[in-house]
This record gives sequence, structure tokens and C-alpha cells, in this order.
Amino acid sequence: MKKKILILGATSAIAKSCADLWSARGDDLFLVGRNKHKLDLIKKNISKENKNKIICYTADLNTFEKHAEIVCNADQELNGFDIAFIAHGVLPNQKNCEKDVNETMDAIKTNALSTISILTHLANYFINKKKGSIIILSSVAGDRGRASNYVYGSTKAMITTFASGLRQRLYKFNVAVLTIKLGFVDTPMTINFKKGLLWSKPKFVAAKIVQANDYCKDEVYIPTFWNFLMVLIKIIPTNIFKRINI
Repeated sequence: MKKKILILGATSAIAKSCADLWSARGDDLFLVGRNKHKLDLIKKNISKENKNKIICYTADLNTFEKHAEIVCNADQELNGFDIAFIAHGVLPNQKNCEKDVNETMDAIKTNALSTISILTHLANYFINKKKGSIIILSSVAGDRGRASNYVYGSTKAMITTFASGLRQRLYKFNVAVLTIKLGFVDTPMTINFKKGLLWSKPKFVAAKIVQANDYCKDEVYIPTFWNFLMVLIKIIPTNIFKRINI
């Protein structure tokens, strides 16, 4: 059945790959991002292959007062939407955050607070519809704080916990909340990282996200082996964990 999908942070590599998959199935898309040129390119590339409706909306998701307007516009342009996918975020430089608290606060605002604001508007929208699906990108980094990325990890831990409570709240309204816990993904955001066997490509991740939503999952690790890795990392006693470098 054809779906109508709101994608927030639509210019990210993972969001673009998901948009390609949904568009190929004939779903209508409402794409939100800061960069109008990038949005237009995504629309142009998708439109070459498919005839479904694709609408671009330029907005900075850190402007919280725009969130209600975005949801309202998506609703009007798509004549209601079924799925909302939140894919925006940043990967802060941990060392810079340790030196400048303003960088930490900026990362928290972008990765956590803006997402929570959007989720609150989306939750109330779908409650009124009595159905729908919300997909949120989180990270395995939120499962346990590590010295190398605890600012980023803490923002994702906040989102994961918020999503867990939201899922319980919305269940009785027939609204699903899917949390995606990503491992390492080879995207422009991680261009300076050395890649290895644990890294995934955006197209692989996107296929798993679409599949998880289709199967009404609640929380999934992508790739799945991260589930087992994080179980091992979480059971290490604190007095040992603080001494090791992982």
C-alpha cells in the first residue's frame, strides 16, 4: 500500500538512501533539510526514475518554532502522512567539546533537544490520527559512555530513552516508534575516520531501516552484530571499564 512519508534531515546519506527505496515503491515524500540546492538535487534524481509526489521544504531543524509549521505543511501537502523519519544530527569533535562547553551544548541542541521537540509534535499529530509510524536514528554510542565520544553518545542515550517512553505512551494509539541503533556508517559525516570491518554503507543501512519499519520493530541494531557487541561492552564492570581504551 502506498505510504506518505515525512523525512527530516533528508540530505543525510542514510536519509537519501531511504528516500530512494521508498520512492521506488511509489511512496510520496516530504523532504526537509537546510540546504535547498541539495534537496532539489535529491528530488531531481528521484524524479528521473519515479512519478510519485516529492515535495522539498527548506528549514533549519534547530529552529524549534518551525517544527509545528513543518508538521502542518507536510500534512497539508501530502494530505496526511503515515511515517515520519528523523535522520538529522551531527557528530561533534569530542576533544573540542572538552575544551569548549558551547560546542557540547550545540551538539546536545542538535542531536537531542531538536529531535525531542520534533518528536513531541509528531506524537500529538499521530495520536489525533490514531495510527502512524515514527522512525528515529540513534546510535550504539548511547548504550555506554566512552571517553572517545561521550558527548555524542550522551545525546543518543537521551534520544533512545525518550523514544522508549514515547513508544509506551503511543502504543495504545496504534502509533509505532522505531529506534535505529546504528554502528559505524561510512558517510560524509565520518569521512575522516579510518574504515574497517565494522563499517556499513548507507544503502545497506537504509534497506534494514525500511525493512524494520515494514515489520513493525521497536528497536533494532544495524548491523545486528552490534547488539551482541554492546551486550559484552555493557557487562564489563565499571571499575574495569574505566581503565581500558575501547
